[in-house]
Amino acid sequence: MTTTFPSSETTRHPSPRCTSNRNTPISHTWRKEGDGGGPGAGRRLRCVADEKKRRPLPATGWAVLGLLSFGQELSGYDLKKWSDRSLRFFYWSPSFSQIYSELGRLEKAGYASSRLVAQESGTREKRVYRITEEGMAAVREWARETPADPTVLKHGPMLRLWLGHLLDPGRLRELLVKQQEFAEGMRLAAAADAADALDDPAWAYPTLTLRWAERYYASEGALAAAMLDDLAGLEDRGPGGR
Repeated sequence: MTTTFPSSETTRHPSPRCTSNRNTPISHTWRKEGDGGGPGAGRRLRCVADEKKRRPLPATGWAVLGLLSFGQELSGYDLKKWSDRSLRFFYWSPSFSQIYSELGRLEKAGYASSRLVAQESGTREKRVYRITEEGMAAVREWARETPADPTVLKHGPMLRLWLGHLLDPGRLRELLVKQQEFAEGMRLAAAADAADALDDPAWAYPTLTLRWAERYYASEGALAAAMLDDLAGLEDRGPGGR
């Protein structure tokens, strides 16, 4: 029979060598193996995930919990506003329905708590959410120990360009010009949000991501301009591009 080690009490140990295959922080129990009387009795330790402690969250759940980790009480509207001013530049901005769905999941998991507060306008009360100590520990462990997914690029304009033999050149130019305009708009928005966040020490790291976004969308605009030049060269060479 398996017994706990080193005593009858469970020992929690966040060892990086004992991890879950899921993107979920888990509790760990160190147990002694081989206590059934065999030759290897008591000689090895086995790390067993405590299934009851697992609280699987989708990526959106971790994003919402991450927004709460900055320490403020936030409403669903606040969370949407904050995600639009940060997350959307490098990941995505969840919809209101996704945010409220994840808030319910976070409360059920014990990662967030909520309360109703009066609004200054005198209208009906609003519900605000705050991260719990357990939630802070969970998102910290997730950020530290869960491998980051590799970047996956899904580029709509490039998919159309790939199918350029099915479109006329004018349509392709229109798509690339719109991509330039989109990239410039995103670059300006990221720059403005980064400037607004400079005076808030809590947003030091999000500001770095906004600066990255400013550079990224500048390069995206430059790539679209280069593709317009390539497209013009292809047209000059005539049918078949040769």
